[in-house]
Amino acid sequence: MTTSIQTLESRLSAELGRVVIGAESSIHALVVALVAHGHVLVQGVPGLGKTLLAKSLAKALGGEFKRIQGTPDLMPSDIIGVHVYDDSKREFVFRPGPLFADVVLVDEINRTGPKTQSALLEAMEERQVSVDRAVFPLPADFLVLATQNPREFEGTYPLPESQLDRFMLRIDVDYPAREAEAQILDRYGARLAATHSPTESIGLVQRSLLQDARMEAEKIHVSDALTGYVLDLARASRENQRVSLGLSTRGALALIKAARVAAGLRGADFVSPDDVKQVAPWVMSHRLVLTPEAALENARDVEIVRALLADTPVPR
Repeated sequence: MTTSIQTLESRLSAELGRVVIGAESSIHALVVALVAHGHVLVQGVPGLGKTLLAKSLAKALGGEFKRIQGTPDLMPSDIIGVHVYDDSKREFVFRPGPLFADVVLVDEINRTGPKTQSALLEAMEERQVSVDRAVFPLPADFLVLATQNPREFEGTYPLPESQLDRFMLRIDVDYPAREAEAQILDRYGARLAATHSPTESIGLVQRSLLQDARMEAEKIHVSDALTGYVLDLARASRENQRVSLGLSTRGALALIKAARVAAGLRGADFVSPDDVKQVAPWVMSHRLVLTPEAALENARDVEIVRALLADTPVPR
């Protein structure tokens, strides 16, 4: 019997597949974050379709969509909004910025300065914005999709640890396989000029299906042994000699939530250690801060997560 979570993935894969080629793993991760009500950071070198993937998901979900282009001169008021004087009312009125939308795409987020990056903290965690001692709620299904270039690229600023921790998942987009890249060239290389947006062909996925999937995920059982396994992984990351900042409690919660959805995607009603292992690289990698020695050795956060998974005993 097909569950609502599986149906949601099938529908999203079909709609996004109309535009994005060879991104099955990324779409699977997006479904996990979407059902678990988490924000997503998409990382990769320029020109791999990160923005197209995020825009396609936003189009499929419907609702109000806003795009913020990260630049060094972007200010917090540019994304949050500002109070302006209204002559007709003879008072200052708040004009909301692009952050007040159901789906917000922050393109090249690490090209903005730390001050502007920090302006997203309250919005991502509490789904509200505080301006001039007034609190403005954001939409209930508020979702941030952010893209970033690798840290060593010129003109980028590393995201603060507190903001990285608010992204449930980080998806690493790599170069497509040869067959997939050939399909991309065949589909999009015929036209010398773009006459329309590729996302126009994407259909809308019913919001009720997303709500049903979330209700199903909440019913998936997490045993005490499985919770202990997640705690062991968190402790191992904090005690690892190559890691100066390990998995936070928020990160451990994200790991359990993501594993719950992963279990639902395979049609199970309980979470297994394999579900945790599947989502751990997405959930843990961007939260680990490596020591200077590990950075000099060109150690990768994903490799450290895989080592932690291999060394941590799995509950029976």
